[in-house]
Amino acid sequence: MERGNSKHGPRLDEEMGREVKGTVQGAAGGRAEEWRNPEPAGEDQPGLTRAPSNDTRSGAPQGMTSEEVEQRSRLGRFIPLSALPGDRESLRRSAEENEAPDDILAQLDRLPSGDRFQTVSEVWAALGHANETQRW
Repeated sequence: MERGNSKHGPRLDEEMGREVKGTVQGAAGGRAEEWRNPEPAGEDQPGLTRAPSNDTRSGAPQGMTSEEVEQRSRLGRFIPLSALPGDRESLRRSAEENEAPDDILAQLDRLPSGDRFQTVSEVWAALGHANETQRW
């Protein structure tokens, strides 16, 4: 006994089967049909781009290099927010509790004594480094 769809004829069943063949059988041929390709942008519409609004900024903020951003971030990993605002001794103590490496502890030892620092950026600047000149 043959089971068929009572709502469609054999021709329509075969056509519907071809449309879903890629989905049913996997990736091979699944998106190869021309009707699946997106339409190109119209004449009055912008073309496709990876950088929205021609924004080609790098990951580093203005006034810093990528290496400086990474070094400041590394310093900040060992200074918890609970230690700020803090002076040289409290920042070093917190960094020791966070198991900071020797080079980070040496940097904190170079901070001027008696000054209180509100942010990691202030600590970074007190160590003689430049912060970003403009945030986006």
